[in-house]
Amino acid sequence: MTAVAEAPAARPLMPVEQALERLLALAEAAPITQTERVSLAEAEGRVLATELVATLDLPPWPNSAMDGYALRLADLQGEPLPVSQRIFAGHAPEPLQPGTCARIFTGAPMPAGADCVEMQENTEVLEDGRVRFLEALTLDQNVRPQGQETRKGEQVMAAGTRLGPIELGLAATLGHAELQVVRRVRVAVLSTGDELVEPGLPLGPGQIYNSNRRLLVSWLQRLGCEVRDMGIVPDNLERTRECLGALGDVDLILSTGGVSVGEADYLGAALREAGELALWKLAIKPGKPLTFGHYRGVPVLGLPGNPASTLVTFGLLTRPYLLRRQGVADVTPLRFDVPAGFEWTKAGTRREYLRARIDQGQVRIYKNQSSGVLRSAAWAEGLVEVREGSTPKPGDSVPFIPLSELLG
Repeated sequence: MTAVAEAPAARPLMPVEQALERLLALAEAAPITQTERVSLAEAEGRVLATELVATLDLPPWPNSAMDGYALRLADLQGEPLPVSQRIFAGHAPEPLQPGTCARIFTGAPMPAGADCVEMQENTEVLEDGRVRFLEALTLDQNVRPQGQETRKGEQVMAAGTRLGPIELGLAATLGHAELQVVRRVRVAVLSTGDELVEPGLPLGPGQIYNSNRRLLVSWLQRLGCEVRDMGIVPDNLERTRECLGALGDVDLILSTGGVSVGEADYLGAALREAGELALWKLAIKPGKPLTFGHYRGVPVLGLPGNPASTLVTFGLLTRPYLLRRQGVADVTPLRFDVPAGFEWTKAGTRREYLRARIDQGQVRIYKNQSSGVLRSAAWAEGLVEVREGSTPKPGDSVPFIPLSELLG
């Protein structure tokens, strides 16, 4: 009797955490090291290349936290005090005359000799102009001391910080007009397939509009990347080679539709001619097929083609990869637990990310979780994470990742 060889066991799907760990390690092995100096107006969304050190104390001098009256506490003996000067923000005060108070406004420098401020609501101005203080005062009350926020020479932002409105405001407060930032990541975006048609053109038999290209180009620009939009690459090996030859100097080749080993996979064939590619099968839904490799030394990342799969794999895997290459240390998006307002009865073998929104303190999922269209994502405010083997019921806590965390 002839022995029958057993079929090889199916390779287990790669957990999401393992895929992310591998991608971040690959990103750290190929960091963007070039930097440039840009104005604050051009620094939105960029990554700080060097630590930002305070060039002065903040505040530079003691100042009033209130509109009111500055005085020396020892002069307050229960009698009204005359007003010896008025101090506005942006003006240098005279030393406080003994036995007097100074009318002072929020942010104005404290006069030498004064050691507290009383808010105007706790005072009474008499007919002769003197001020009666109606509440007990303490030393340094309502005074912002010099250096309360930061001291000269102190690090206020680490290298690898992504610069948003608050970070830029802090840099401006310290007097910085320009910042040293990591240069933009250059990403070439490829869409493959004869079935794809650009919006605005008529559809032929079996054709669909190319939504992934617009999704990724816009998203990459939000992340501060320099995008090289290569358009749609037809299912033709020679044309695909021509497209790859025109990429120029890029840091990442990003494709959708995956890069497989099928006979119609001309992009994969062309990439393998001058590089190597590995197909990862991930324990993620929507998603699963993900390709990573190199073409002439340039990293290649192939995302699945269904729009919702593209969205999830880009947000959870490609986005942190791009940020880490720029030196960003914390690439984990904010997530928090919310009571489920739905029931999930089928325990899956893959980590599922359901398009969802929060309504009256509970998270509700879109009725159709198909990966084929983006309507669910347009309706959603975030992604609910359903772990392998779990079946959340109404009221159970489920992790929620806001889309604003992934898109910004």
